[in-house]
Amino acid sequence: MVSWQDRKINLKNINECKTIKNERLFRYGVFFLPSFGGVGGGFFMITIIPAIDLIDAKCVRLSQGDYNQKTIYNENPLEVAKMFEDAGITRLHLVDLDGAKAKHIVNYKVLETIASKTSLVIDFGGGLKSDEDLRIAFECGAKMVTGGSIAVKNRETFLHWIETYGAEKIILGADAKDKMIAVSGWQEVSELSILDFIESYTSKGIRQVISTDIARDGMLTGPSIDLYKEIMDKFPNLGLIASGGIATMKDIYELDEMGIPGVITGKAIYENRISLNEISKFIR
Repeated sequence: MVSWQDRKINLKNINECKTIKNERLFRYGVFFLPSFGGVGGGFFMITIIPAIDLIDAKCVRLSQGDYNQKTIYNENPLEVAKMFEDAGITRLHLVDLDGAKAKHIVNYKVLETIASKTSLVIDFGGGLKSDEDLRIAFECGAKMVTGGSIAVKNRETFLHWIETYGAEKIILGADAKDKMIAVSGWQEVSELSILDFIESYTSKGIRQVISTDIARDGMLTGPSIDLYKEIMDKFPNLGLIASGGIATMKDIYELDEMGIPGVITGKAIYENRISLNEISKFIR
């Protein structure tokens, strides 16, 4: 396989890019589009989505979802979001960890501030359990929301959200431990296999899925390549967003070559293993 970064822009590749763009608009919606630029002057399909996790309105990271393994990286999430925007990044994964614990939205003011003071397309998750939570999230500026535990424990409500807001605004959170779906801040492992879980919602219109291999989250050990390959083999048209374990740009290139539409990275940026300059070169 010829990697995307080794391709050169010429008329054929531009036409190919336009074709792929139209296909991805049909499959996933407007938020996954190819971009020109990057190493070698080629174009890239994967969308890099940095993460900001919130506790007490501060930018933090956990390891494997453990609230006892918390590192505070910045007390001003807006400052971090603006740095991402300045690097040319267009999307942001914003997670309300307080909300996940409280089982209702908590850090909506931070969402509102980032949405009103940047142009980032924000997907928001953590603690969204009710129609009121969703109303607040969207009114505060979220373009999309992510539901994980709610999709397992209250299927009727999650399906109602898809019908009400449209599949392009609802992302399925499919977080797994040993390929079994985990819920409630990853404290509980269900009896649902990740493939069956995804299939149960793609049949209802879901087009985007964020999948985290819990064992790798925050560990900087590389993404769960085998898991994502298995998902993409079964659901080739899925807007899959890989999350967890990203340590270097090499990991992102590898996911890109696999045809993964999106990747979330957090700790690798905060620990300076991936620089915003590297991301900027990649996406431009």
